[in-house]
Amino acid sequence: MKSFLNITREGAVLLITMDQPETRNALTGNTAVQEFVDVCTSVGADTSVRAVVLTGAGTVFSSGGNVKDMQKYERERPPPESVCQEYRMGIQRIPKALYNLDVPVIAAVNGAAIGAGLDLACMCDIRIASTNAIFAESFVKVGIVPGDGGAWLLPRVVGRSKAAEMAFTGEALSSAEALDCGLVSCVVAPDDLLDTARSIATKISANPGGVLRMTKRLLRAGEHASLESLLEMSASYQAIAHMSPDHHEAVRAFCEKRAPRFAS
Repeated sequence: MKSFLNITREGAVLLITMDQPETRNALTGNTAVQEFVDVCTSVGADTSVRAVVLTGAGTVFSSGGNVKDMQKYERERPPPESVCQEYRMGIQRIPKALYNLDVPVIAAVNGAAIGAGLDLACMCDIRIASTNAIFAESFVKVGIVPGDGGAWLLPRVVGRSKAAEMAFTGEALSSAEALDCGLVSCVVAPDDLLDTARSIATKISANPGGVLRMTKRLLRAGEHASLESLLEMSASYQAIAHMSPDHHEAVRAFCEKRAPRFAS
């Protein structure tokens, strides 16, 4: 079976491309789940990687679940318990792996991000879009609910009201509408999308890797932790950061008016 992800390395930046345009980069019915889990495990263990860019090949970012495959539920009538397990051991492994990856991830949304494809973009830290991109939390249109964590992810990105509107109507947003509601941070011409993503990733990767990872953990924890808990976590991480060679080098470079040379 053809690999779902095409992975290339550009210095400290990893470019991950969903590479099955013939299926509109659908996330089911292939090896996508295991490949996402594997690459997240690999990146998590490789401290030389400081940023990740995720995009799609062809004209679509990801169409989410393969709707044609869903005909099996009418045809085979599996018991609900087995369907639950299918989700737990299938597509739900992607948000657990990608959202919890402590390396900054940029989604370069080149085209349609539909259903689980939209939720995949929401698992990333930064989203930028081509003018060709559209976004839809469209599960309701095919008579199902967001089974991949979208009901948790989307409100944290666009707020509860907009997330509810998107989930209840299933209607698509244009790239301009996505920018207006904060779903993406910028919209660029299609030919500029990857260069823009690479530029952001390069700016990120110029910073010390250990501090980037701790900063991402703090941002993620801040979405659900109390202020007291987050302050305590921040103090602990800051104690580690202050003792790091990268911090010492950054302070020396600032005082000497030169660019820092980080070891990690």
